[in-house]
Parts: sequence; C-alpha cells; structure tokens
Amino acid sequence: MARAPLVDSVEHVEIDEIAEIVVVEGVHDAVAVARAVRAEVVVTGGFALGPDAVARIRRGARVRGVVVLTDPDSAGEQIRRRVDALVPDCRHAWIAREHCTSGRGRVGVEYAGPEAIRAALAGARSARRPEGPAGDTFTVADLLRHGLADGPGALARRAAVGRALGLGYGNGRQLLRRLNAYAVTRGEFDAAVALAPT
Repeated sequence: MARAPLVDSVEHVEIDEIAEIVVVEGVHDAVAVARAVRAEVVVTGGFALGPDAVARIRRGARVRGVVVLTDPDSAGEQIRRRVDALVPDCRHAWIAREHCTSGRGRVGVEYAGPEAIRAALAGARSARRPEGPAGDTFTVADLLRHGLADGPGALARRAAVGRALGLGYGNGRQLLRRLNAYAVTRGEFDAAVALAPT
C-alpha cells in the first residue's frame, strides 16, 4: 500500500480492502474498521493481549503484514508499542483526535467515520530501524526552530504537523520520536510545517 499524500484533513481515499491484518483495541473498533474496508482484524482486548491475539498477530506478520490502528490516547500508544515489540516490521496508522471523538467527548477508533479510517490506513507508516545514532534525522533543535516544542501555538502546530504526516498528535518528545522512527523525510516534514498555523 502506497503512502498517502500529506493532508491536513480527512479526504476521500479510494481503498476498499487491506491486505495486512489490522490490529485494533476493542470489538467496537473492529466494527468501525469493517464499515470502512474489507480486512482481517485482530482485537487486542486492551492491555490483555492474550496468547490467541499474540499468535494471530505474529502469524499475520509472517504471512500478510500487520497495520496497528489504536486509539489516540496513552492506552492506545502503550498497546501500539507492545505490538511493535512483538512484530517490529508492522506499520502504524493514526487517526487524529478530532476525527474519532464522540459527541460526549470520548476518543477512540470506534467513533471514527469510514473516511477517517481509510485515510489513516492509506497513510500507514513502517518504523525505520536505524543502524545507530546516525539514523536519526530530526532533533529538538528542529522542533524549536519551527515552533513545535515551546512557546505560544506549539500545541496547535504539533497537532497540524502530526495530522499532515499521518503520525497523530503527540507532545514534543513523542513527535520527535515518531519523526525519526517512521522514516519521515526532510521534505515531508517541511511540507507539513508549511501547513501548520503560524
């Protein structure tokens, strides 16, 4: 699946079927994914990640590949890291909070519309495994230079950059880790920064 172009909002994405196994947190998330695309879905059951789910995820990684699509919250991030540790070659998809929030303020994949899910899956990224410290492309200085780590508007700018790159929202440290871990190029970063509010 090709990486989606940079977008600052959910756009119509032509994607009917996902070849990889899609890993989600709960059964309601699986239902939301099924409304958006045809895909085999593995439900982690939250932090439980029982032996059956682990076996299905590992087999999926060997046979078809895995895309992780968890909620944009701390629990989802922890589950994402656990799955990434199990199958380091998996890809990661994020949905921006504003595209998966219920009318009552709850956040989760289950509240996302089909377009948001398709856009997230189309923009899924593989983690890069650098050979050493030289593999890192971005530093705190990059975040500071572009107003992403400190000062007025940094939160809104980070959210816009994360959304444009398909990395989801994160604080400065999380954004920096994702920029380096998911093989974001300098050109992609510069284009995303250009979309961010000033």
